[in-house]
Amino acid sequence: MAEVKRTSIGGQALIEGVMMRGPKDVAIVVRRPDNGLEVKKEKVEGIVSKYKLNKIPFLRGSIALIDSMLLGVRALTYSAEIAEEAWEDEEEEDKFGEFMEKIFKDKANDVFLYFSVAMALAVSILVFFIFPTFVVNWLKRFTDKNIILNLTEGILRMIMFFGYIVAISKLDDIKRVFQYHGAEHKSIYCYEHGEELTVENARKYTTLHPRCGTSFLFIVMFVSIIMFSLVGWPNPWMRVVLRLALLPVVAGISYEIIKLAGRSNSPIMRAISYPGLMLQNLTTLEPDDDQLEVALEALKIVLEENDEDDIW
Repeated sequence: MAEVKRTSIGGQALIEGVMMRGPKDVAIVVRRPDNGLEVKKEKVEGIVSKYKLNKIPFLRGSIALIDSMLLGVRALTYSAEIAEEAWEDEEEEDKFGEFMEKIFKDKANDVFLYFSVAMALAVSILVFFIFPTFVVNWLKRFTDKNIILNLTEGILRMIMFFGYIVAISKLDDIKRVFQYHGAEHKSIYCYEHGEELTVENARKYTTLHPRCGTSFLFIVMFVSIIMFSLVGWPNPWMRVVLRLALLPVVAGISYEIIKLAGRSNSPIMRAISYPGLMLQNLTTLEPDDDQLEVALEALKIVLEENDEDDIW
């Protein structure tokens, strides 16, 4: 049996496309309405790579998360522009674009990008971290045990996250994205097993991968239960402050766990990875051959000639 290559390459499903991020390059491949492939390649220019923070354990986790969100939003916007033949509200979009350019000049796109990521982070923190702590506060009338309160809060957070995934998985457009998500994972498995990057070879692999963002989010939920339990159960607003302060720590620890899961096949890491892999049954679907072609093309673009440049 061939040795499995532990690669640092990862990707993201887009609207009718896939983004792959390698050690030095980022590739976006989108299926155009005419069935051709639109290809975009650029250098990796994130905060982590710019300041060489990828070598600092725990600190790199929260910064890498922001990096990934910025890159992901930019890639999603690009894929939407390519995949859609026409916008329903083209006039309104043009007016908004003109307004942004008038105010921010040539920085308009960057401002919109950072604003989008900031809003996404704010909403996620509000819904999945702040809201549960206020909801569970009513339990204090029945118990003052910190472990019970924190555990209940964590379980509620996981139920909300699971419910959100189930809800969006019912949408037809999201199903297409989840198929591309599966294609991304199959392509990376094909590369990790040293096979030629063809649709035929990639097709046989599973859509579940231990380094998936879905698994990372599940680990974040689990680690947060442990970390938040360490600070007791003060008044609601103090809990909010403490949880916000601990979020970078939670992200840092979760990042190190997901990295270890990607390169270790130990029974312990398999057990840790298992819940996240099962959750991927909702966020990944079996792709068709055209979707695999897109993912494989994106992967080929970011591969390095020297394997030493791609160290996990």
